[in-house]
Amino acid sequence: MDLHKITPLVIYDNQCYLCTKFARAVNFFARGKLLLVGHYTELGEKLRKEILDSSALDMFWFVDGKTAYGGRAALIPLICSIIQSKGKGNQKFEDSNTCNMECKEVKAVFVRSASLITNSKKIPINFI
Repeated sequence: MDLHKITPLVIYDNQCYLCTKFARAVNFFARGKLLLVGHYTELGEKLRKEILDSSALDMFWFVDGKTAYGGRAALIPLICSIIQSKGKGNQKFEDSNTCNMECKEVKAVFVRSASLITNSKKIPINFI
């Protein structure tokens, strides 16, 4: 897979209500200039197999073509990419959220927020 054609991109849990809201906010601030891919989509599964590791589902990922940043490590590169992105955004955000009501509870907000702070990973992408 040629990542240069699709990066920068964000991989998020598209079956989680809160994660989908986060992805929607990223899409709003990036003005459609980043590709947003759900973990459970066909492309998301392919990306997980090719560039991510066993911790892929524990956090969201920002991939810039050279490195995959996960969780807390992804926040600064994601913000920098949003600020530095140029051109017209043409990526459409499709919300195919299949969430049950458990992820909309207060406890889920704390669990997901804590996982964002505690999980952090960088994976260099060498095969490109």
